[in-house]
Amino acid sequence: MAEQEAENGAAGNELSALVISLLKGVIYQEADAALWNALLALQARVRDYVAVLGLELALDEAEGYAFLRARAPADDAALKLPRLVARRPLSFPVSLLLALLRKKLAEFDAGGGDTRLVLSRDEIVELVRVFLPETSNETRLIDQIETHLNKIVELGFLRRLKVAQGGAAAFEVRRILKAFVDAQWLADFDERLAAYQAQLGGAGGADDE
Repeated sequence: MAEQEAENGAAGNELSALVISLLKGVIYQEADAALWNALLALQARVRDYVAVLGLELALDEAEGYAFLRARAPADDAALKLPRLVARRPLSFPVSLLLALLRKKLAEFDAGGGDTRLVLSRDEIVELVRVFLPETSNETRLIDQIETHLNKIVELGFLRRLKVAQGGAAAFEVRRILKAFVDAQWLADFDERLAAYQAQLGGAGGADDE
């Protein structure tokens, strides 16, 4: 009996640790293999637990990430819960960068090469430059894009890589981006880019925030 209680207590602590980690952010297999394996073993219990909070577990074993997202709102208004996972409105430049990075990731995957897409800051600047208003101030343009990149790093879709002193800045495109910008979204990519370009052109190079 004592052994069974101890096992139940350990499983309960493990479940709590998993839910707390998920509420803090994304769990990556590469970052914590032990936590990831525990999540795979207890995912059914995690799903039941977070459902009480109006959340659902999004888990991609192939890509190695998991996170919590809000469940679809109930039809009955009386059953609707306050939103626990906040929505984050994005500026047009940040949205544009996310779209371009997602398209680049799709092209990279189609090539069947390495599983990690790494881009230098200069490569990202060239990727987005054609869609931004023309400017004669190159330094200001790069500073603006750097600000947008910092925001995307904060959101968890890019990881800034360590480089040698004096080396060019480099970023890894996190594969969790695929969960937020899906194939259907990419199907309308050209139309969306036209809308972004029109908005950015009208903004006259305004800052992100």
